[in-house]
Amino acid sequence: MKHRLGILTPPQPLHLALAISIGFASTHSIADNAIDRVNESYIIENAKTGKDWPAHGFDYSETRYSPLSQITANNVDKLGLAWTYDLQSSRGIEATPLVVDGVMYVTASWSVVHAIDAKTGKKLWTFDPEVPREKGYEACCDVVNRGVALYEGNVYVAALDGRLVAIDAKSGDKVWEKNTLIDNEIGYTMTGAPRVFKGNVIIGNGGAERGVRGYITAYDAKNGEQKWRWFTVPGNPNKPFENEAMETAAKTWDPSSKYWESGGGGTVWNSMVFDPELNLMYIGTGNGAPWSHKKRSPKGGDNLYVASIVALNPDTGKYVWHYQETPGDNWDYTSAQDMILTDLVIEGEQRKVIIHAPKNGFFFVVDRTNGEFISANNFVDVNWAEGYDSNGRPIEVPGARATDKPFDAIPGPFGGHNWHSMSFNSDTGLAYFPSQNIPVTLSEDPTWQNIDSNEPGQPMSGIGWNTAMRINEAPPSSKPFGRLTAWDPVKQEEAWRYEHASPWNGGALSTAGNLVFQGTADARLMAFNAQTGEPLWESPMGTGVIAAPVTYEVDGTQYISIAAGWGGVYGQSQRGSDLKTPGTVYTFALNGDAEMPEFTKFQLGSLISGVKYNPEFVEEGTGLYVSNCVFCHGVPGVDKGGNIPNLGYVDSAVIENLDAFVFNGPFVSKGMPDFTGRLSETDVEKIKAFIQGTADAIRPKTQ
Repeated sequence: MKHRLGILTPPQPLHLALAISIGFASTHSIADNAIDRVNESYIIENAKTGKDWPAHGFDYSETRYSPLSQITANNVDKLGLAWTYDLQSSRGIEATPLVVDGVMYVTASWSVVHAIDAKTGKKLWTFDPEVPREKGYEACCDVVNRGVALYEGNVYVAALDGRLVAIDAKSGDKVWEKNTLIDNEIGYTMTGAPRVFKGNVIIGNGGAERGVRGYITAYDAKNGEQKWRWFTVPGNPNKPFENEAMETAAKTWDPSSKYWESGGGGTVWNSMVFDPELNLMYIGTGNGAPWSHKKRSPKGGDNLYVASIVALNPDTGKYVWHYQETPGDNWDYTSAQDMILTDLVIEGEQRKVIIHAPKNGFFFVVDRTNGEFISANNFVDVNWAEGYDSNGRPIEVPGARATDKPFDAIPGPFGGHNWHSMSFNSDTGLAYFPSQNIPVTLSEDPTWQNIDSNEPGQPMSGIGWNTAMRINEAPPSSKPFGRLTAWDPVKQEEAWRYEHASPWNGGALSTAGNLVFQGTADARLMAFNAQTGEPLWESPMGTGVIAAPVTYEVDGTQYISIAAGWGGVYGQSQRGSDLKTPGTVYTFALNGDAEMPEFTKFQLGSLISGVKYNPEFVEEGTGLYVSNCVFCHGVPGVDKGGNIPNLGYVDSAVIENLDAFVFNGPFVSKGMPDFTGRLSETDVEKIKAFIQGTADAIRPKTQ
């Protein structure tokens, strides 16, 4: 039995091709305070002291570097727990907490906002946008939320179902709400943190795999009035283009495929950053949709503006420049990972740059004034390109776009670096971020025809996915890993690394105390010497950590805080620890002596047995399972399950009565699809055969 940490392939002969607001009293009341003054000048001034954490990446450059230095490499061993707060969530927690004037604002899964006393951990209020739970399955990558934005007394949250909500920061009452979706019938979702640039609340969306066209929208922070919208990829060329940028982009797509019917992708689901001096904002765009470049644009073309950095005017949304990191994306190589703005001395000249480590495995330095490519070097092993030429184009490896056989893409669709936050410390000159490999092979799907394609074996096509790729049709040969990487962007080389036990580790925070903090998949919060990478301190967490820590100061005390909760696209079906404590905010200070909450152990049940099935159904059940179940539940009996159970280890009564669970079953209220009208009763019998048949195939044989 070969166990791989990605989407796994069980043994032959089964041939699985993969893988309201409620107020609460507290010791702290939110009165007229700094929250009313949070705007552009506040964020710029705060960056000098680091007392608060008022924006997603700390400052407009999103450095995630704090000048606070009470906690240092010399005393971090005295760090202790100050308080914890129960987020009441069993799904993924990806949020960066924001802290202003002693109040923390953080989101849990399902876009629920919590306001907390940042000194004591006492609840002030919660706001639940009441996302319909039956919409949960439309989110490709768990029902997560990466946090809120603050501006002049309001808190802004992007709800999973596409609504942008403004909340009064003091009371927790809704101020206004806007539906941001251009089409409510297809699978748009929102998981990212909004940003506020020059009085505009700006938000993008996700859903490329479900056939959407990417765009980003700005709303007036006071009243929610739409100010502008910019699409990332062209629409139907038989209709007028929205602007000159779309007309230019259309020349890089092959219209014979009617790419607009599959949306095209390019979703802006995570990264946005702002340079007030240049009056430019920058977005990172997502993958092409479907994944297969051949299916999306048969005659080739770069397919602008997928997998790109794009500069826009924040007042108007007008296109200024772009740099495409992965032309003609064929591997789900999004560029939606964190971007950081900084100034670097390169070949004796100080340059205003963007530094970026996207999914494709290369670390980029780009001039942010004009989009000029400066340099790129791979931060993990890659096999799709040898490097980048002087014009900033990748030198692709022959076979990387093979259509006749599976390609072991390195990095795979999970990315050499995913959304997990990066930090840049100007003192050390190093960027810190989690890097990884999760082995996956990709192969062209000859049966995929269009957005409505749903044939057995097409990954998650039963719930609307469109990849036009087969996943793990042949077993991957690459090896999984996860590490914390410290990277020198001037030398374009690794300064140090720390190897973790698993991929899918949390984002990074660096401080003037010569420290880097990171949470891990195996349920720890760690502190490292920022210059050398030496591990200096760690604390157990009750769950794997995927979000990033923050630091702030209240009444002269520096705190380190992190929201922990295992999940995300990898964490739904895989795990890196034996703990499953509900989502929790953990906050630390020097000499903190609070008691840790009781941790909950993950209980792996016995391998399922005794479910009666027709062995002749196993093969067809394999394809049906791949098309409807595998990305959430993993491979039965092979994977252990993440925050969603593995069906090889549930009670046999569940599988015996599987129809009661898949047809408007009890877990629809937790985000599971209702397969009524999608699957037949015979289909369910075939899936049951695959589940029990796989468990029987891997069961240890007794002598």
